[in-house]
This record gives sequence, structure tokens and C-alpha cells, in this order.
Amino acid sequence: MDSYKFLPLLGRILIGAPFVMSGMSKLAAYTATVGSIGAVGLPLPPLAFVIAVLIEFGGGLLLLFGYRVRFASLVMAVFCIATAIFFHRNLADQNQMIHFLKNVMMAGGLLQITSFGAGAYSLDGRMALRLRSLKAS
Repeated sequence: MDSYKFLPLLGRILIGAPFVMSGMSKLAAYTATVGSIGAVGLPLPPLAFVIAVLIEFGGGLLLLFGYRVRFASLVMAVFCIATAIFFHRNLADQNQMIHFLKNVMMAGGLLQITSFGAGAYSLDGRMALRLRSLKAS
């Protein structure tokens, strides 16, 4: 089983990196993003923008570094479901259906991280190892 210890790291990179990129693209397009948020009828688009950037960019970084991933991935999973419902609800449009399903699948992967944790190659893993060694001594 030790030969697969890298898989949680790879999974976190594959899920976290696109979130970081999406958060950065939102930062580069404030007006357009706030306009999109307002267009779907969500209240306080500037506040929703800040929340989206914090979850995408901040949560993505937490996944990449493997720090506090159980909480971060749970918040990100809820965000993915909310995004699917509010932004991709026109399921008659095939493109929107694909985006809806993509968000649902990302939520599923994030819930796996919530359940199983960050893995060995992570800050969470290092901290757990340090705690075990302190308890043993």
C-alpha cells in the first residue's frame, strides 16, 4: 500500500490547481464576475465575489499544500453544488448540463477528500506524524 501514498497528493493537485486558476481569473475580471453573479439574482454580488475568490483561490491553495483539507474540501464541495444550482441550472442547454455535472463530480471528489483526508504527503499528514511521535515519547 505504501507504493500508492502519492495518490492523495496527485488527487489534491488535480482538484486544487483548477480552483486556484479559477480564483485568479476571477481576480483579473472583477467587473465581469460581479456582473455574472448579479445576473443570476444572487444578493450582494461584490460580497459573493469575495467569498467565491476566497473559496476557490484560498481553498485551492489549502488543498495543494494539504493543510486543513477536511474542512476546506467540505466548504468547496458545498460551493460546487451551490454553483451548479445557481449558475448551471438550465439543463436543457447541453453546455450548462455538462457544467452542472462537472460541478457535481467535483463535489464528489471533494467529499472523498473530506472523508479520507490529505494523505501522507501533506502538511496535515506531517502534523499528524509529529503528534504521534510526541505521544510516543
